[in-house]
Amino acid sequence: MDLENRGIPSGFVASAEFIEAAGAQSRSLGFYPASVFIPHPIQDRSDAEMTALAKQAVDEIIAMVIDEQCMA
Repeated sequence: MDLENRGIPSGFVASAEFIEAAGAQSRSLGFYPASVFIPHPIQDRSDAEMTALAKQAVDEIIAMVIDEQCMA
């Protein structure tokens, strides 16, 4: 929210476990950032598994960044 208030397009990537919490926080703040959710859990994944998750999400993340830049 701070970055957006400064005119810097932003968003976040989190695991799907946090979808509900992110929605609650957004409603609480009245701020709805761009977001990409990846499969949960991530903490115990190997480097290869994390690489695979990143490859699966990269197009969506790039689209989020491009959309945010276009809205600035």
